[in-house]
Amino acid sequence: MTRIYRVPVYLLLWTCALGAAGFPWHELQLAPEHVAFFFNSNRHLAEECRRSSSCPFKMHLDRTACWGYEEGCTSDYAYSQPSCPGDSKGWVQTKHEQIHTFKQQGDFGYVKEQREQLKVYCRPEEEGDSSLECTDHLQFCRGKNIYIDFRPLKHRKEIVHYHMDVLDTGQIGGHCRLDKKLLAKNAVQISPLQSWGPEIRHFTEQEEQVEPRGKMCDRWVDTPTFIMKLDATVNMYHHFCDFFNLYASQHLNSSDEFAFSRNTQILIWETLPYRSNFGVAFDAFTKNPVWILDNVSGDRVCFKDVVFPLLPRMIFGLYYNTPIIWGCEKSGLFHAFSHHLLHRLGVKKRSVGDQKIHVTLLSRDTEFRRILNEEQLVEALRGDRTFILRKVKYSHRMDFRQQLRQDQWTDIFIGMHGAGLTHLLFLPDWAVIFELYNCFDPNCYKDLARLRGIKYITWENSTLLKPQDEGTHPDGGPHEKFTNYEFDVKEFMRLVRKGAEHVKNHRGWQNIQEHLRNTQKHEEL
Repeated sequence: MTRIYRVPVYLLLWTCALGAAGFPWHELQLAPEHVAFFFNSNRHLAEECRRSSSCPFKMHLDRTACWGYEEGCTSDYAYSQPSCPGDSKGWVQTKHEQIHTFKQQGDFGYVKEQREQLKVYCRPEEEGDSSLECTDHLQFCRGKNIYIDFRPLKHRKEIVHYHMDVLDTGQIGGHCRLDKKLLAKNAVQISPLQSWGPEIRHFTEQEEQVEPRGKMCDRWVDTPTFIMKLDATVNMYHHFCDFFNLYASQHLNSSDEFAFSRNTQILIWETLPYRSNFGVAFDAFTKNPVWILDNVSGDRVCFKDVVFPLLPRMIFGLYYNTPIIWGCEKSGLFHAFSHHLLHRLGVKKRSVGDQKIHVTLLSRDTEFRRILNEEQLVEALRGDRTFILRKVKYSHRMDFRQQLRQDQWTDIFIGMHGAGLTHLLFLPDWAVIFELYNCFDPNCYKDLARLRGIKYITWENSTLLKPQDEGTHPDGGPHEKFTNYEFDVKEFMRLVRKGAEHVKNHRGWQNIQEHLRNTQKHEEL
């Protein structure tokens, strides 16, 4: 047969995108504060913008900026500017080591470390061959011209969910030279959400090239595809670990101007129909309908470009149970994720103030961790004219975009320990998260708040709260998460006012108040 030779994928994409009309600038859809970082990673596109009469981003062209993982990126120009005002509690000896450790654990330094781990597991030897690259322990992989055989799924009767036997030997592979020793060495973390070991360990060399009309391909997928294994989709804390790691994987995979494109295909690695109140977040990553395994069941599917992104429960992963050095805060990676997602979902950030502190109190309908004297706390807040209070019940009955809009008008977010506190990821930079009571789980949301870079406070005096009873864990024994609580009103207001002082002293909050004053002056004139 006649061999079909191909130019590199990125050149094809570039040529197709430009065409006669030039680059489709409207498809960038990046937060304005991220555009300079994007252009500095794609200098050829920056020059195209400079020459183009239709590029709306010229004001971002001459700013030196880098995310933090690029070669030669210095702290002066990096997106991330973490702060380590506290004691490291023995982790390291110097402040410099403390900051460096935080960057590596919870910031763009984590992405840099993952990029440095990338190795070629299956090497192309001629034009049109497949390729496979992965990080250590197969926590992230990406491939070109990859074949996956989903025919056996057609005959499975049970629902596939956290199963590790979806693929067997020969059901995934490509036409390339496989480093079998490297693969065997790294295929050791065999767990549903820790690595891609359960799937990639079965990778084999194929005799023929994987190409659009190849006899092994019942379907050819041109669209760059992200295959995802998800954590609990009903729980905001766990599901946003999926979305965060997908965003981090886009940085890890970044190699051209299409790294953050929405022209992608998401394939969820299970046959359960995907339903989640938080599913709107996928709109930040794809403009196409999300697939599940049922959409490919029964076919041998060949992917032109496929990414197996970072997973939500990796050993020493990022976000879930992350070991974070003491005394540090303000991860640029988490900040960028927050602003990227809000921009992509069309949620406008608050830009004008009203001299008031806006408080959102999250009320629970659950059996446990309810506030027994909630109305007393509400009455106390409404009696202080410093505050504007909104009591909310976030559930599937309220559109998630609307919840995010409410977050933008929140200076202090109050709630009991629970997944709803994950809204802290999308609060304004000056906001305070008040975990009313942490139920003997002190670091979960405190660490997430540190990573996001917002102020965290929680109940300080245990003698001023009353549990309904000792609580009973489903597996037996007393447990603080399985009861309800009554709080001293005076102490509650003291802590809220403590949070309000932080808000008022933050330059971001002051700026929106200044904008209000300038607007009023203009109207008076």
